[in-house]
Amino acid sequence: MTILVTGATGNVGSNVVEQLFNRGADVRALVRDPAKASLPESVDVVQGDLLDVDSLRSAMSGVSTLFLLNGVVADEFTQALITLNVAREAGIERIVYLSVIHSVIYVNVPHFAGKFGVERMIEQMGMNATILRPAYYMDNEITILDAITGYGIYPMPIGDKGLAMIDARDIGEIAAIELIRREQSPTPLPLTRINLVGPDTLTGANAAAIWSEVLGREIAYPGEDTVGFEQNVRQFMPGWMAYDMRLMAERFVSDGMLPENGDVDRLTTLLGRSLRTYRDYVAQIAG
Repeated sequence: MTILVTGATGNVGSNVVEQLFNRGADVRALVRDPAKASLPESVDVVQGDLLDVDSLRSAMSGVSTLFLLNGVVADEFTQALITLNVAREAGIERIVYLSVIHSVIYVNVPHFAGKFGVERMIEQMGMNATILRPAYYMDNEITILDAITGYGIYPMPIGDKGLAMIDARDIGEIAAIELIRREQSPTPLPLTRINLVGPDTLTGANAAAIWSEVLGREIAYPGEDTVGFEQNVRQFMPGWMAYDMRLMAERFVSDGMLPENGDVDRLTTLLGRSLRTYRDYVAQIAG
């Protein structure tokens, strides 16, 4: 049977596809524009949209397992509910959903609250799923690389509670492992949740210190100006999204994004290796 991957051309989704491909899985990728999809030749690329019910029904024909990833967009919640309902209608009983860590804590942050709502649907409707709850992506640092190297500051207002940052490649590999585990099970497996975290929990000062070490010059952490952060990100994203990001940053400052006991050991065992470190990621993108 076939594993359907949504969000297949994004940073996490493309890693999921690659990891599934490397493991010999039969993969179908749902994309908006197949002409722009750069995926392995054996991947069945289909055109579709998470709000286009007809395209979803077509994409799910013959599918046994679903990986649901949908981006931070204004109608993210609706997209996810539509997709899961169509999957249920198609008889798909093996699902991996990419949620977010602390969705039950960050209740005022729109894209966190939406993901928690999706989790509630999965649980209340008795769907057989793995809910992956990633912490902050190391890969977000690409968006601030110019500020770090050009202005000598680490501009993300992440506070002093700490974020358990994780590499998107680790997320993709864990997702693929879970998808294949569910795909190969003789019967649908029960609901489970997995926090996806990195090996280190980093504060703003920690992150700046690592950048200083890697670049060989002082990188400062200016603090938690979330209002200024919102104004800065409005230069390259819609106002509603910039405000969403500000609300998230405020929860970084007040609550952090911390792993639970045993999370790192669980992921290390699952992967059969150590999780990628923030310092190694910084060295990679700085080089």
